[in-house]
Parts: sequence; structure tokens; C-alpha cells
Amino acid sequence: MRKLFGKIHRWISIPLGIILSVICFSGATLVFEKEITQWLNPHIYKVSIPEKGAALLTPSELVACLKTQVADSLRLSALQYGGTADEPIMVTFQNAGKKNLSVNPYTGEVNGWTKSYPFFQTMRKLHRWLLNPPPQKGASSVGKMIVGISTLLMVVILVSGLVIWWPRSRKALRNRLQVSCTKGWRRFWYDSHVALGFYSTLFLLVMALTGLTWSFGWYRSFAYGLFGGTPSSSAHASTSSSQPVPHGAHTKGKTKTKTDYTAWDKAFQHVQTQYSDYASLRIEKNKIQVNQGNYLRRTDTVEFNPANGEPTRVISSAETPRSQKLKGWFYAFHTGSWGGTYTKVLYFLAAFIGGVLPLSGYYLWWKKKRRATR
Repeated sequence: MRKLFGKIHRWISIPLGIILSVICFSGATLVFEKEITQWLNPHIYKVSIPEKGAALLTPSELVACLKTQVADSLRLSALQYGGTADEPIMVTFQNAGKKNLSVNPYTGEVNGWTKSYPFFQTMRKLHRWLLNPPPQKGASSVGKMIVGISTLLMVVILVSGLVIWWPRSRKALRNRLQVSCTKGWRRFWYDSHVALGFYSTLFLLVMALTGLTWSFGWYRSFAYGLFGGTPSSSAHASTSSSQPVPHGAHTKGKTKTKTDYTAWDKAFQHVQTQYSDYASLRIEKNKIQVNQGNYLRRTDTVEFNPANGEPTRVISSAETPRSQKLKGWFYAFHTGSWGGTYTKVLYFLAAFIGGVLPLSGYYLWWKKKRRATR
């Protein structure tokens, strides 16, 4: 049995090693993208805290300040208040893409647009599609298919590797859990492949099994169904909730409807009294999303009347559809954000080791072949 798994391990690893290294290394670079971007741009992601007792600007006051600083062509869609005193307000516009505008919550002064570095964009395209993104969201591409198949086979490699690794005695177990640095390069790379591969296997399996939900629809349906979710019904619900409208109806609504931001003020004050401790508040046209401050995206939604700001309904995180929760959980467990900084460090190390394992495996395979030809 061990020999069979050894052959399977080699047959799959040799042709796919480089691709898996690229996927793992690019994934490792993305673990701390948010933290690195914020560190490089402190003026956008942090603000100076004024004297004690300074109040945050209300939504209507903030919008009034923005009108004198941004172009009239920008259409505001959401405001996000941070949960700590030194966080700026992030303003989202309908026609500004994925960028947000950072604004001082005490003065209304614009700090600048959020950054997205080309390096991280390239790494993301490499990690998800091998630089061959699909023409539109949800569509397929050759790169996406290769990444998906490689990740699926990576699960087989990890499981077969664990079977090969399993020791037959306590002495063998002790040897396979440590790396020797004094017995030559071949022994060092062998121990690194065996020991570090074992330590990172669980994390790599979690990354691979959760990442496959973005590659294959059939796998996503299976994974969601396994945990009680129904992605097909949630997709149907989102489709049915946005029914087609008559031609010109959107244009008509935009010209006639004017947002009353004083209603946002009332809704904002209400939510602040109900949720004294929050990670962020995101205010949109008729709802406020309250992030509770944990890493698994626990969010309550407070719907309000856009005419007077009176709350009409509260949707707690417990009432959120199971499929929507699973999407957030899978993302958190795929990226390592579920446990904060500590799990991110572990995920970075595991992903980096995952990139090194095929290279060390190639080296050991080459050394073995070289010895056999002598």
C-alpha cells in the first residue's frame, strides 16, 4: 500500500510541481496584502485623534463636506465608519470601481483614494487564474481550469504524502519530526521535505479544499450542501430579487430620487446606541450593516425607512442564509483571517513551505535518478 501511494505521489507531483509552487508562493504573498498596503499608506488608513470628546461627523455633515471636495459626477453609494477612534470613514461611489475615498471622520477632510498595488494584482491573477482571468465574473478560462485541477490533485498529493510519511516506529517518528542541518545538503532537503511537509499538511489541505469552491460549481454545491447550505437557491434568490425593469426606469429613478441624508443621521444614531462595540458600520440607501468585530464576518443588518430614518427591521447574523455564511467562512479559512494575525502568520509559513515542497521534491528525485545512472 505504501509503495502504491508513493507511485501516485510521484506521478502527480512531478508534472504539477512547478504549477503548485506558483500557486502556493503567490498565495503566500497575498496573506498580508491588506496589512502591507495600510502600512505603506498610513495617511489613508489612519487619522489623528483630536482632543478628548470630539464627536464623529454625522452622514449628512460628511456629505456636505464632500460636496466641496469631490467632483459632482461621483455618485455616493455607501459610508463605512470604523470601530476605533483612529480609523477614517471609507466612502464608496457607484462609478468609482473598487476604490474607496478615505475621509477624516472629525473634520471631513479627504485623505485620498485607497491603494491597490500592481504587484498584488498580478499575484492575485497568478494565484487564481495563472494570469489568464475569465472574460467576466463567474465565467471559465484555461488558467482557472488549470488552477482548479492542480488544486484538486494537490489534495491527492498531500494525502498520499501523509501515508508515505507515517512512521513505523517511535524512533522513525522522532526522525521525521526534525530537520538535520549537520549531515549534508541532501539530508537537509530530505528532512525539510518530510518534516516541514508534515507540519504544513493540515493548513495546505484547508487552503486547497476551501479554494476549490471558487474553481468548480459542482464542488461548491457539494461543499455547501455538506454543511447545510444551498448555493443554487441563494443564487436563484439573488437573481429573482433583481427583476428586470422597463427600459429607462433606472435613469428615471436617478433623476427624480434624491437621498435624504438626515434620515441616515437618525438611523446612524439609533444603531450607535444599540451597538456600543462594533468593528465597522456600513450605511447604504436603506440599511446599515454592523460588523460585530470577529474574524468570521458576523454581521447584523438594520433596515430603515429612507424617508425618516426609522428602523423597520433587524436581520441578525443568526438569520443570515446558511449559504451566505458559508461563503464568508470558506473565505476566512482559505485566507487564514479566521484567527487574526496569528493564523495569518501560520498560513503564510504553510503556503511558503507548500511552494518549497515541490522544489525540494524535484531535487530529491533528481539526486535519486542521478545515483541510479551511475
